[in-house]
Amino acid sequence: MSLCVERGELVSIIGPSGCGKSTFLRCLNFLEIPDSGVLRIEDVEIDKQLSQSWSRAQERRAHALRAHVGMVFQSFNLFAHRTVLDNVMMAPRTVKGQTLGEIEPLARALLAKVGLDGMADRYPSTLSGGQQQRAAIARALAMKPAVMLYDEPTSALDPELAEEVLQVMRRLDEEGMTQIVVTHDMRFARAASDRVLYVEGGYIVESGDPDELFAAPEDPRTRRFLRTLL
Repeated sequence: MSLCVERGELVSIIGPSGCGKSTFLRCLNFLEIPDSGVLRIEDVEIDKQLSQSWSRAQERRAHALRAHVGMVFQSFNLFAHRTVLDNVMMAPRTVKGQTLGEIEPLARALLAKVGLDGMADRYPSTLSGGQQQRAAIARALAMKPAVMLYDEPTSALDPELAEEVLQVMRRLDEEGMTQIVVTHDMRFARAASDRVLYVEGGYIVESGDPDELFAAPEDPRTRRFLRTLL
C-alpha cells in the first residue's frame, strides 16, 4: 500500500472485513510494526527494511512520531476509574510533562468543543456510547496531533449516537485537521471525505473523489462491494 495524505485532508478507507484496513491504520503509529516500508508524518521518517529487526532506535523514532498522531478506537478505551477530565489531561501530563494549570483549561475547552461541557467530573460509565466516543476524541486532541486516526469510530453506536460523533469529525475537518478514517459508514464516507480509498486483500484497489467513486467505480471489485452495501 502506498498513500500520501495532504495536510487538512479527510480520507476514508472502506472495504470488506479482514482486508487490512485496521492493520494499515495501526501501522501508521506503529501499534503494529510493519514488515517493511517507509512512513513519514511531519518531520519524523521511519524506514523499516524487510530483513531488519525492530531496534531501540526505531522505537524511539516511533515514539516521536506518535506524538504527532491521535487515535480513536472502536471501543472508546477510556480509563474507567478516571473522570472524563482526567482522561483528557492524562497524556499531556504523562508524556509532555505539562502541569495541571497548563493543561486543564485546554482540556475543558476540548470537552466543550465536542459537546461535553459540564461533564468533566463524570465517569465514563455514566456516559452514553456517543458521549464516550466524543470524550475519546477530546483525549486524542489534547496532544495537539498533526493527524487523527479513527478505527471504526461509530460501529458500536446506534445511528443517533453515531451522528453526534460524525458531527465532531466534520467540524474538525472544517478547521483543517488531517483525518484518516476506517469506516463501514458509507453515508459518512461519501458526504464528509475529500477522498475515499477502497481496500481489498491488503491492496488499495481504487482511490478517488467520493461522489465519483460511489456513483461510477472503475474497478469491478469496488462495484461488487458497493452493490452489496448500497
